[in-house]
Amino acid sequence: MQSYFFEIAHLVLRYFHVIAGIAWIGASFYFVWLDNNLQTPPQWKKDKGIRGDLWAIHGGGFYEVAKYQNGPEQMPSTLHWFKWEAYTTWITGMLLFSLMYYIGADAYLLDPAKSNIDKLRAIGSSMAFIAVGYAIYRGLCKTKLVDNGYAFTVVVIALLALATWGLDQLFTDRAVYIHIGALVGTCMAGNVYHVIMPGQRYMVAEVEAGRIPDPAPGLKAKQCSVHNNYATLPVIFIMLSNHFAYTYSHTYGWLVLIGLFIIGMWIRHFFNLKHQGVDKPQVLISGIAAFFALMLAIAPWHLMQTGESENTVAVTDAQAWQIIDKHCTECHSQSPRSAMFPTAPAGFVLDSIDEAKQGIQLIQARAIITQDMPLANLTQMTAEERAQLATWLKALEAQD
Repeated sequence: MQSYFFEIAHLVLRYFHVIAGIAWIGASFYFVWLDNNLQTPPQWKKDKGIRGDLWAIHGGGFYEVAKYQNGPEQMPSTLHWFKWEAYTTWITGMLLFSLMYYIGADAYLLDPAKSNIDKLRAIGSSMAFIAVGYAIYRGLCKTKLVDNGYAFTVVVIALLALATWGLDQLFTDRAVYIHIGALVGTCMAGNVYHVIMPGQRYMVAEVEAGRIPDPAPGLKAKQCSVHNNYATLPVIFIMLSNHFAYTYSHTYGWLVLIGLFIIGMWIRHFFNLKHQGVDKPQVLISGIAAFFALMLAIAPWHLMQTGESENTVAVTDAQAWQIIDKHCTECHSQSPRSAMFPTAPAGFVLDSIDEAKQGIQLIQARAIITQDMPLANLTQMTAEERAQLATWLKALEAQD
């Protein structure tokens, strides 16, 4: 029952994390789009202090949106704030992160093939990484470097690359990606909590007191909003990355992540430019081309060149089943022996050699190509055993 309740907690937290993330990212997309599409208002609106306005139609109605240079003459009785989307996303994300990588550290965080670090030190290192990473980002945002967008981006990407490489020396491949996602998500939520919301509270207080607000806090808040906006596509990929083992399980998986991070930011740049009336299709085209070039670069070409394995000795069904039963059926069974899973993950059952033959594509993808299964290699599947499975799978394909 313990593993069942673990899965229930996993479901609830992931469900609400996704919902909150949609709301937060949607708000980020909308407000950056809105700010980039504001038009110069007529003189009578300028006289009221309106800096830009926009007309839109949606859901059968017309909407008029106006942005003030400083603030309205009188604060409205109802003012909508956008903060809980960010806070809820971060809170549910960190709870989910803690459930999977702290409570479930043995399966999802620790990789004995990389490091002998024990569970407590691994968890401590994980928490320190996020805390120190956020402190470094917050410190960089207080330097003059932040006013040079390109230089700031280069420095941040370089630090992320160093951090990703360092994590790759300690934790499982999958955990490396999620840690970077947790760090970036913390920086994004921290921007809301430490910069954007204080700036907005200052503006409201100044308008209520009848004073003209200093534009500096508002400009700093907008700058942080732009940081968050450019991070959205990379973070969305990281949220989905556990479904694509060929990225994080690659020998240079840490570098693959950095490449995808840059590509995501570049593609987002196209849309931000377009919203400002600057149409540069070459930005989008080059981003998409870079994505496919990266996918081709990490493809398992060596398997096509040398075959599935260099092992030339025939492997019988009985030998293959011995390996599968030892390393796969512990989890992938109608009655899993593993305490981590009450039912077979993804409903993939391997209780007989016939079921194994039906699932040869999944076995090949996860045990031979990406080699991210068994999970965290808890059963310590050897390279020789993988080679034997590869030979068996190749023989089955030849028969078809």
